[in-house]
Amino acid sequence: MTNEQYQEAIDWLFVQAPNYQIDGEKAYKPGLDNIIRLCDFFGNPQESIPCIHIGGTNGKGSTSNMLASVLQEAGYKVGLYNSPHLIDFTERIKVNGKNCNKEFVFDFIQKLKNLPNDIQPSFFEFTTIMAFEYFHQQQVDFAIIEVGLGGRLDSTNIIKPLVAAITNVQLDHQNILGDTIEEIAGEKAGIIKNNTPVIFGDDDEVVKNIIKEKAKQENAHFIDASLIQSDLESDLRGNYQQKNIKVVLALVEELKKLQIKISDQHIEKGLLHVHKNTGFIGRWFEFSQTPLTVCDTAHNQAGLEQVFGQLNSIDRRKHVILGFVNDKKIDEVMNMLPENSTFYFAKPCIHRGRHPEDYENLLIEAKIFYTIFNSVQEAYLSAKEECTNEEMIFIGGSNFVVGEFLEKNLEISE
Repeated sequence: MTNEQYQEAIDWLFVQAPNYQIDGEKAYKPGLDNIIRLCDFFGNPQESIPCIHIGGTNGKGSTSNMLASVLQEAGYKVGLYNSPHLIDFTERIKVNGKNCNKEFVFDFIQKLKNLPNDIQPSFFEFTTIMAFEYFHQQQVDFAIIEVGLGGRLDSTNIIKPLVAAITNVQLDHQNILGDTIEEIAGEKAGIIKNNTPVIFGDDDEVVKNIIKEKAKQENAHFIDASLIQSDLESDLRGNYQQKNIKVVLALVEELKKLQIKISDQHIEKGLLHVHKNTGFIGRWFEFSQTPLTVCDTAHNQAGLEQVFGQLNSIDRRKHVILGFVNDKKIDEVMNMLPENSTFYFAKPCIHRGRHPEDYENLLIEAKIFYTIFNSVQEAYLSAKEECTNEEMIFIGGSNFVVGEFLEKNLEISE
């Protein structure tokens, strides 16, 4: 297999089954019928894997990677399924921090081409069965499966996990999941299975009661991770990670009840070595120290509020690079932009990317100092030229902005 053949196979996958990130709402196919048939076609590989299911609006990627790191420190072989990828497709499927083998991806896509005509999966359904099959072939001890979107009708919801967690529930993807927190919480709670413990990581009483009620209906033990006291730290530096750490600690306690051996040292080292053990980046990721350059994939109101709050706590002039996708409510973002900042707005280089000229009226109304660029890289190079070593650069607003920035610059920095 050549690099060209691999890229052709990936291109085929995107064309045959458009990704939500490329083709909008049409690519999202709620329901489990397709994934059930896909798993049947491949012999139900997910049934041979001990799984842990991680859902929620924000923090599920960080939580799943922290837990993977802890389990790896404990000596286990750990599969990890996350989305979306930032740079390369294979980031979505990892075993002990190593991206899925490209040969496997290529070969598996050839098998997908031979599916019966009456099975028409979405992009995410294709990648989900690919992850299950890879973890099955790799004979992992555990597979940590991150929910793609929502929960109840998400294709990952075919698994029967040892334990599940819902990090939090915030407004996001309202066009699909519902207009209210209550509706979205109901969708997220859909991953709760009969007699399977579920952990909730936030202190929002309205949401907590919805999750607790669903757990009660399923006779599932409910654990409130927000009550956990901990001073443990992680190499994932965002202030918001403290809540995610508590969810990880609750997950570990439930796994210990299943006679899975994990020591306090494994927990401590696992939390401190997430980047090294799993390769996870993009969450308050310090790309450079001179000048301080940070990127973060937070993209909804709740996530951006936390990240911008952390930016405001840093006593430096800031050069803030932002880009958004078409369904983003830009007016909400304008109301919470970080202070003491110069802004650089750019269009993410994807089909759903929104050009800043479309919302320039909001930028004018916000009375901020800004410049518009045609690409994230142009914005970054301009900010880098303007920024002194006593100031800082921030890149964010979308997974795709961060992915584009890292793809262009990560190898250069290393």
